Amino acid sequence: MTAQGIFITGTDTGVGKTFVSAALLSVLRSHGVDAVPMKPIQTGATRRNGRWCSPDLDFCLVRAGLQPNPLEYARMAPYCFAKACSPHLAAAVAGKPAVDGRRIGFRRISACLRALQERHAMVIVEGAGGVCVPIQGRQTMLDLMVALDLPVVVVARLGLGTINHTLLTLHALRCSQVRVLGVVFNATAPGRSGDIERDNIKTIARLGTVRVLGRLPFFPDVATRSTDRFHRAAAACLPSAATWLKWLQSP
Repeated sequence: MTAQGIFITGTDTGVGKTFVSAALLSVLRSHGVDAVPMKPIQTGATRRNGRWCSPDLDFCLVRAGLQPNPLEYARMAPYCFAKACSPHLAAAVAGKPAVDGRRIGFRRISACLRALQERHAMVIVEGAGGVCVPIQGRQTMLDLMVALDLPVVVVARLGLGTINHTLLTLHALRCSQVRVLGVVFNATAPGRSGDIERDNIKTIARLGTVRVLGRLPFFPDVATRSTDRFHRAAAACLPSAATWLKWLQSP
């Protein structure tokens, strides 16, 4: 059976998880797949019209041309915190009691995911930070991935240091028996790729025994790029929707 979702994680914060999530949504939706985004835990959230909003989710929604109603939006972003930091600290700073829903519960996140899956063919779930980011108590982002039981895509930088970070991330995922679809490499800064970047990709694929899913160049105008231009860029850099669906169907 085809998995009804993909979890997007990264080797670190700021590696481009949101950009890759939006690009994957674009590829799927442009080929008729009813895919929607989800950001279970957003730190650095903003207030708009009296409600908390997720900047990462909003970016994906705009690029996908989606305008969910307030209830569906709340399911897409069940936990939003103002402070831009690790989820465990952001929740603590919020200082709300558990009955107010401000403490992070996996049951609530799972219920929101199931509700979205009942209405849509695919949910692209974006994590916060990397796999070992603490959420609450001893729970980490990796524990959330295990709980949601979705195949995972790892977003990694291209440059120096990415071999160690990416291989450690893959090791942690596999030790927890999380299914890894592969790695997407994302350029987080301008500049031409050289021998280091090209070798990084080959080395991670070889030592990590992992599929390379794509390589995205640096997009300086991503925030203002038109939807059509964004769709074309995503299609040029990522596998087709049919390929993604084939991978999801395989064990």
